[in-house]
Parts: sequence; structure tokens; C-alpha cells
Amino acid sequence: MPQTPGDRPAYEPADVPPDAAPPPPSPPAPPGAAPAGTGGAGPRRMPPWLPRAFALAGVITLAFLALLWLLARLRGLLLLVLVSLFLAFAIEPAVNRLAARGWRRGAATGLMFVVIAVLLAAFVGGIGSLLATQTSHLINGFPGYVRHVIDWVNATFGTRLSRDTLFQRLPTVTGTLSRHVSGLAQNVWGIGTTAFGVIFKALGVLLFTFYLSAQGPQLRRTVCSLLPPHRQRAVLRAWEIAIDKTGGYIYSRALLALISAVAHYIALAGLGVPYAVTLALWVGVVSQFIPAVGTYLAGAVPVLIALTRSPSTALWILLFIIAYQQIENYLLQPRITARTLDMHPAVAFGLVLAGVAVAGPVGALVALPFGASVQAFAGAYVRRYEVEEHPLTRTTPPRRERRASRRASRRAPRWARRWLGRLRRRK
Repeated sequence: MPQTPGDRPAYEPADVPPDAAPPPPSPPAPPGAAPAGTGGAGPRRMPPWLPRAFALAGVITLAFLALLWLLARLRGLLLLVLVSLFLAFAIEPAVNRLAARGWRRGAATGLMFVVIAVLLAAFVGGIGSLLATQTSHLINGFPGYVRHVIDWVNATFGTRLSRDTLFQRLPTVTGTLSRHVSGLAQNVWGIGTTAFGVIFKALGVLLFTFYLSAQGPQLRRTVCSLLPPHRQRAVLRAWEIAIDKTGGYIYSRALLALISAVAHYIALAGLGVPYAVTLALWVGVVSQFIPAVGTYLAGAVPVLIALTRSPSTALWILLFIIAYQQIENYLLQPRITARTLDMHPAVAFGLVLAGVAVAGPVGALVALPFGASVQAFAGAYVRRYEVEEHPLTRTTPPRRERRASRRASRRAPRWARRWLGRLRRRK
């Protein structure tokens, strides 16, 4: 149908004049771009680096999980090496002195092992014979001890305990104990396996300790050969600090053991407990060199031996042990540890708790030398600044400062005291 002039088709926009030129064609879109008119919502290609990033993240995650699994599997071996390193640090000062006098390091290390073994054998032999003798006495005289205890309790606290009732219940208790003992006897294989594992670990510790001490210079040269010169100096400095702090720890424990042995000997001898010297050595050594349970093991034996004398003697010994432990924990140990390891008492106590939480008794044994070594190494390389004077940073009270100044002024010459007096009057 012919259109009249001025008519427009239905599909033509109304605002376009009839004689307008057509719009120019749009340029072609680049590869990967969204088509025109889609508002940018069309498909896009993945960046080429993204798959490699995902693969690298997966490899790192798997490697981290494998490392955690390996550390969990090797935890026992790592603890053995840690204990061996601690023991090597402890005996290395003596080995170095013998080596400086012409000894071979292997022979010097072997001599230290022999000395330590002789001391341990003498200590264990004396304590073992004492325990065997006193245990037989306790078993043979158990009914008499029970009668003495009941009579003492009735006379002291005004009670009416019956010896016949207690002796009637003793067979039941004895039967229960015998069943437990028979059950332990039937589990001979498990006990033997545990004993073999303990012996194997002890031999492993001795072997690692021997090589770490006898071949200490070779080991340090091997480690330093992998580092630049400035790193070598830092590593050797850290190694030297660790040896000094470990020696300080052993010295502090030996000093605490000596004080404890003397104090307990005085108490045991004063109360008439037999074998006072052996029991005092037992308390001193076990309470200081066995972490966590050493205090309880050390205190149980003197109490049992004192029970052969009388219940009141055992009670007094128990009270003395508890009182001495409080004095040692709050007065002696913080001061001695702070002087030998140059560590604040609160920091030392926190390190022991942290070591027990991380690695159990082994952690309690090596926590203090490790913390002291880290503190000394950081103090040697960390820069410190002068502290400004402020009431919150004052370590001594003002009264003590005035007293100290007065004492210093009294010790000063007469002309200096006159000059100080004039200054005070002017103020």
C-alpha cells in the first residue's frame, strides 16, 4: 500500500527526522568482552594465573598437614633429642675443661658418664636397701602400728575407735589388694614391654648425649658452614649462652638440694627418725631433680619411716615437710633461680607451668634453661633505652631515697655536708 507523504512506518522512532542519516556501525568487540547491550553480564574467561594460584594453595596446605602429621609421629624422638641436648649442655663445661688439659673429648665425656653413673648407683643402692629393710619392718609390724595409731587418735581427739572393728575389715582390704596385685602379675607382658621401652629410651638419650658432647665442635662447625659469617657469630653466641644458663640451672638445683638435705637432716635427727642422713639425701635430690611428682615421692618415704617410731613423729615430719616446701617455693627457689639464671621469679614460675603444659615433666626440666637462654640472647641483641623518671617507674619509695641521701651525706666530707645544707636551706 503506497504511503502518503509525511506518513511514517510503525517501527520507526518518532523523534528521528525522515531525512536523517543512518548511525555509523559500532566497532567490533575485543575478544573475551561481553556483547553490546548485555550490561556486562555475559560470560568471561578465567585469568590464566588463577588455576596456578589454586594449585599452589593446595600444595602448601597439604605440605603443612604432612608436617603436622610428621611432628606428631616424631614427638617422642624430638623429646629424646631435647633431653639429650640439655644433658650435653650440662656436662659440656666439665668436658671442655678436660679437653683444654689435653684429654680427648670422647674420653672426657666417657669419664663424666662414669662419674654420674657411680653417684646414681650409690644413691639408688643406699635408698633401695633402706626401702627394702623398712618395708619389711612395716609389713611385719603393721598390726602393732595400727594399734598405736588408734590409741593415739583416741587419746588425742577423744574418739572411740574400735580396734576389733578395724581388724575385722582388714581381711576385706587385704583381699582387694591381693586381687589388684594378682591382676598386675597377670599383665607381665605389658609391664615387660613398658620396661623395655623405658630402657630403650634411656639408651637413646645416652647415645645422643654422648655424640652431642663428644663431637660438639664438629657439630657446631657443620652448622656454621651453612651460614654467612655474621649469622655464625649469632649462632655461636646463642650456643654459648645456652651452655652457661644450663650450667646455672644445674648449680641452682644442686644448691637447693643441699639446703633441703641439711634442713631435713636437722628435723629427722631432732625427732629421732632412723637413717636420717640417707632420708635427708633422698628428700633433697628427689624433690629437686624430679619434676612435678618429685616433691610427693620425696616426702612420702620419711613419713613412712617415721611411722615406725610413732604416729606423732610421722605427723610432725609431715608438717615439717609441708612447711619447708612453702618456704622453698616462695623464698628460696625464686631468689636462687633469679641469681643463677638472671631471671625474675614470676617469669621462672610461669615458664615451669608452660613447660609442663607443653611437654610434661620433660618440659618442666628444660623450661628454665631454655627461657633463660632466650632472655639472655634477646638482652644481648635487643636495643634498650633510658627510662624517663615518673612516679609509675619509681622502683624505690621516696622515704628510702631520702634515707639513702641522708646516709650518703653523713658519709661525705664536712665541706660537702655544709654545701648540701646550704642548698637545702635555699630550697
